[in-house]
Amino acid sequence: MPVTARKIGGAPPHPPAQRVPPSPPLRGGEGWGEVGRDAFGKLLAELRACSVCAPHLPLGPRPVVRGLPAARLLITSQAPGTKVHETGLSFNDRSGDRLREWLGVDRDTFYDESRIAILPMGFCYPGRYERGGDLPPRPECAPLWHERVRALWPRIALTLLVGSYAIDYYLKGEKRPSMTETVHAWRDYLPEFLPLPHPSWRTTLWEKKHPWFAAEVLPELRRRVAALM
Repeated sequence: MPVTARKIGGAPPHPPAQRVPPSPPLRGGEGWGEVGRDAFGKLLAELRACSVCAPHLPLGPRPVVRGLPAARLLITSQAPGTKVHETGLSFNDRSGDRLREWLGVDRDTFYDESRIAILPMGFCYPGRYERGGDLPPRPECAPLWHERVRALWPRIALTLLVGSYAIDYYLKGEKRPSMTETVHAWRDYLPEFLPLPHPSWRTTLWEKKHPWFAAEVLPELRRRVAALM
């Protein structure tokens, strides 16, 4: 997918993340693979200063992306909620607890950036509809940033497409008519991608209505994740 380079403006300073600190800097060549520290640090600094969508963000820009070049698993989801915006920590909410249960990993493993990278479709909290519910991820983020950031994660062996926004973007032309049908056809997208529903409370009933997800998808998901950790 083509990426258009832009000069990114400054953003207001961010409050520090609360509960789980970022992974510590790696020493020597550990975890960096073919990617140099300078290239990685430069792009990450540029991304975290991005303010392209600022006029549309009710809480202002605070891009939330995680992952070191050593990461083997990539999680591509939708956009941060208010709690993630406040803490700067991806999936630091109840949906994150459910996702970790699906993956079969604890918080320490999930937030180990040398193992798992997290790249949402929208990097900042997009706001809410007047009638309730979060707005979709901003459409600027993925075309502008994803290809550039993914190039700095050369060891990614599996990308989880969590929710319809990630599925629609990465499986365009290959996905089934609905999210459910696409997840049901998960074998067709391996070994590169594995589509999943978003782990919000809204999918609790969905999971009960589709027992094949727990019976077929989750065991294979956990097996593949364990092999990459």
